Amino acid sequence: MLSEPEPRDTLTTATVNMGDQSADIKPILALKELVASLYREQNKVQNLLSSLGFALRSFNNLNQFLDLTPLMAARVADAEGGALILSKNNGQVALDQLHCQDNQINGELRRQLEAIIRQLNQEAALENKNSRSLLDSLDHQIRQTLGQGTQIYSTPVLIKNSERGRLYVFSRDPDYGWTPTRRKLLQLVADQTAVAIANNELTIELRAKERQDRELEIASEIQNRLLPRQCPKIQGVELAAHCKTANRVGGDYYDFIPCNYDQFKPATEAEREASTAPWSIVIGDVMGKGVPAGLLMTMTRGMLRAEVLNRHSPAQILRHLNRVMYADLDNSHRFVTLFYSEYDPLTQRLGYSNAAHYPTLWWRAKTGELESLDTEGTLVGLEADSIYDDAQVQLEAGDTLIYYTDGFTDAVNSKGERFDQKNWLSAVKEACQQYNDPEQILEYLFGKVAAFTGLENDGSDDMTLVVMRVKSEE
Repeated sequence: MLSEPEPRDTLTTATVNMGDQSADIKPILALKELVASLYREQNKVQNLLSSLGFALRSFNNLNQFLDLTPLMAARVADAEGGALILSKNNGQVALDQLHCQDNQINGELRRQLEAIIRQLNQEAALENKNSRSLLDSLDHQIRQTLGQGTQIYSTPVLIKNSERGRLYVFSRDPDYGWTPTRRKLLQLVADQTAVAIANNELTIELRAKERQDRELEIASEIQNRLLPRQCPKIQGVELAAHCKTANRVGGDYYDFIPCNYDQFKPATEAEREASTAPWSIVIGDVMGKGVPAGLLMTMTRGMLRAEVLNRHSPAQILRHLNRVMYADLDNSHRFVTLFYSEYDPLTQRLGYSNAAHYPTLWWRAKTGELESLDTEGTLVGLEADSIYDDAQVQLEAGDTLIYYTDGFTDAVNSKGERFDQKNWLSAVKEACQQYNDPEQILEYLFGKVAAFTGLENDGSDDMTLVVMRVKSEE
């Protein structure tokens, strides 16, 4: 006869079932805790990086941002400390910022890093190492010195593919792991640091450019004020002049200088009639463009105006000017070309001397031909004792003089072709044949060159033009 099975203990069975459920719940709770921990860690990293991004946008002072860099690097990489070491303009490196949670360790790390950097900078100066080689040596020396008991990791700070420093993190935890995530986060902080440095350098460049632009504006304003504001009234002649600079400050120069001291005084309304006294008409070109040429042009103007009052001949005036300016021009490795002339309204005679400038063109109304007014003479500033020659011509009614600089003949079109001397002479002849008004002749010649280049101003060189026409008898 089969025996009946013994009845199971209900409490025991319930306990066993609860034990089985508890065993199943533990991994789930652990997984939930891990997910929550990862989520908290992710939020922490995101908050740190967001703070760094906010600082990058908000701080105007680069040092304020760099103060945060080692701290952020240590936080995102779960390290004890961080250090930022940057290359300087002199090719050496310096400890820019250091952060460590433990103040005692912080002081010790600072002393060690500064000693390493000082030694390597001295060696680099003796061996003439570049900054990249110095950073590599620095990396090796830091690991060698601090490697025992300290885990060290670094990433480069790159600006325009050029390494400008290293960002380090330190940990004395033997279980600290350098994971791909930490590596990426540290690189992200280094990239933000590079952006901050690049932005700061760009800001400095922009401010320097703004200062330079302002200085150029002032220089241009001064130069424009030194050029004649209007042509003088001289008996029996009509004048027109214009200077167009390639840059805001140019090296071209023209002037109308009264040959008598009394003519420099401000004229009263009654004295504004056409002058019968002699006048100097001069045009020049300082080699080069921009501020240096403009400064020399200003100096030339002042010295020439003082020299004219001595009432020497044109050749003697150029000789004295050359002797006075020679030292300054020689030191600056620049020269000046100058065509100097004096016109007497009573006799209609023009005396002149040329210091290697383009000859002034003389349109003779009677013959309808162009002649060049030129004399022997070298550049101002080429030789200390240069000799210049004098010459004179007798002008007649309807004659026109064209003073010009090389910006017209050197103008280049889109094909790279120069306007050249042949085209220029042809244009001058056409202008003098078609127009009697100097202003119209001037506008025609500037327009002719602009049509050739296809631009309002081709920017290759300054262009200056002075037109003087002897009035017709009628």
